[in-house]
Amino acid sequence: MRLHVPIRLRWSDLDAYGHVNNAEMLRLLEEARIHAFWVTEDAVGGEPEQAVGASTAVLDGRPGASTLTLIARQEVEYLAQVPYLRQPLDIQLWIGRMGGASLEVSYEVRSPEGTEPVVLYARAATTLVLVDAASGRPRRINDRERAAWTPYLGEPVVFAKRR
Repeated sequence: MRLHVPIRLRWSDLDAYGHVNNAEMLRLLEEARIHAFWVTEDAVGGEPEQAVGASTAVLDGRPGASTLTLIARQEVEYLAQVPYLRQPLDIQLWIGRMGGASLEVSYEVRSPEGTEPVVLYARAATTLVLVDAASGRPRRINDRERAAWTPYLGEPVVFAKRR
């Protein structure tokens, strides 16, 4: 099963060539990942906010959280240029691998839901390591996190150069 996270482009995401550049693509992936897996504070009232669903948002992204998530690796394969679109991109996420203290988030960046033809703009993968904030050492994925993410466990992204 995949999570579908709609992410709007900002005008500033475009570069001089009129498409989303690689640095902004990483920001879009980060935004989708945070919406999918983190509990954050609502910018207005400071209340906990879960944009995608309570079942997957089990990491605390608020100041003072006991767990840090560090990026160990990222890879993006660009398949088509992303133009400026008024409708949000459909960023699909799932867990490609889940280890003891790390997980690989897999992504497909697609044209907005409901548009035809569907365009696959990019595939990507991010390896995250869960780290105890107090000790600075990796910590194991706990039972609650594993239970929340297991329904979204699927085959990892296969990049063209690895086929």
